[in-house]
Amino acid sequence: MHIGNYIGMVHKSQQDLANAFLTIAKHHGSEPDVKQACELLASWSAKLVVTIKPFVKKYGEEKNKEPDRLKKTLFKNPRSGSMGLLRDLQDLWLMTNEAEICSTILQQAALGLRDKDLVAVCKDINGYSKRQISWLLTRMKSLATQTLIAAE
Repeated sequence: MHIGNYIGMVHKSQQDLANAFLTIAKHHGSEPDVKQACELLASWSAKLVVTIKPFVKKYGEEKNKEPDRLKKTLFKNPRSGSMGLLRDLQDLWLMTNEAEICSTILQQAALGLRDKDLVAVCKDINGYSKRQISWLLTRMKSLATQTLIAAE
């Protein structure tokens, strides 16, 4: 059984996502709504890390460096200005989508195992992920017009 691989990926991707949202909140905190929204979205991911832990004990967890590799690739150096914020939000969007697809795949395994508790946790993760993705997309759209066509 390889379920521990995806439990590990879901667990680690939520940890990395929480840290990435906090990094963006700190670095772009002077932008309207970014600090508060990113801190809220980070708290959701931190909560999800806790909710997946009982399944780490139940099924095991294979350590997987995929989520770390994504975070390290996307967040090498702090970016500044509106273009930097746009790129950082886009990177968060990519990480959030990765976290969502991992939990969707894990949910399919949970359905196969008839583990109702794990199915419920995966549904929670996907619900929070969709809300995170929605905020990121909305914020990127509002930022894109001025950032891409206005001279700095």
